[in-house]
Amino acid sequence: MSNSEPVALRLIDREFLIACAPEEREGLLEAANYLDRKMRELRANAKAPGFDRLAVLAAISVTHEFLALRNQHSGHDQSLSDGLTALRRKLDAALEAQLR
Repeated sequence: MSNSEPVALRLIDREFLIACAPEEREGLLEAANYLDRKMRELRANAKAPGFDRLAVLAAISVTHEFLALRNQHSGHDQSLSDGLTALRRKLDAALEAQLR
């Protein structure tokens, strides 16, 4: 990355320095905060979890959320597309009726 600068991210009790572009800093910090909350939530419900295990469980959880949202969004896109197709057919039928 050109023009990258280190950003300190805190996950549970560990700090990580990650280089990123200045315009990505805010998003990266927001993502790290979300992941930290997710890891803390998992730690509260697990028996003596290690950091690595928490990280993997959080990654799976976040990925599951992402895929569910993506699939939901995809369904909305299909519904919109189907609605537009039906509307186009109605308009085509109305135009044909007027031409007759």
